[in-house]
Amino acid sequence: MNVSQCLTRVAVLLMMALLAACSTTTQPGGQPAPPVAKPQAPVIVAPPPATEHQTPPRPATHSASAAWQPLLAKAELASERGDYEQALALLERAQRIDPDSAEVYLGIARTQLAKGDVGQARAMAERGLLYCSSDSVCSALRAFTR
Repeated sequence: MNVSQCLTRVAVLLMMALLAACSTTTQPGGQPAPPVAKPQAPVIVAPPPATEHQTPPRPATHSASAAWQPLLAKAELASERGDYEQALALLERAQRIDPDSAEVYLGIARTQLAKGDVGQARAMAERGLLYCSSDSVCSALRAFTR
């Protein structure tokens, strides 16, 4: 038997199976079979809340800011020493921690400007404007875009 004959037989069997699935069944006497009842969704019962050893919820804090702020301080010191590559490396780490921080973008823009790369400083400032919420940070970022 060659491949085309095998494929033809498989196709015919598949068609028969699909047609059989579409057919309706009847009970003896010509009456249609009663509809099958749908199973009900299981009811999930949550355990009662534990009352002992329960700690009160913590207030929402921006924990990422605590992690990247020391990096900003170190980057500023490195930039003041003229070590712009070290400063940018620290700022990139800070950006990975909190990619939505306008202050990090401001630090990158300042470092790029000190390094002499005005175009990159402007690009970072424009990107930082997407995330700024503080008037002072927004103003500082806007100064780079003029």
